[in-house]
Amino acid sequence: MFTVDGEPLPFVPGQTLAAALVASGRIAWRTTRGGRRPRGVFCGIGVCYDCLVTVDGTGGQRACLVQARAGMAVTTGEGDDA
Repeated sequence: MFTVDGEPLPFVPGQTLAAALVASGRIAWRTTRGGRRPRGVFCGIGVCYDCLVTVDGTGGQRACLVQARAGMAVTTGEGDDA
């Protein structure tokens, strides 16, 4: 398991953070700067930057490219204007 905003989230080995988030029912985890529109995984290949999260204190990580690892702490921009 890893944590997302302090809550434990299971994952399958080899799964990306975005895949684990979507599998858990979360389809959006940040909002746009202009208009606060919800964003999650869009392209799934690291091109669009819609799925940004903070991983172990390092911001701007694309959840669709980062492989989930046990013990990692992920923070989303949900509710923020990230």
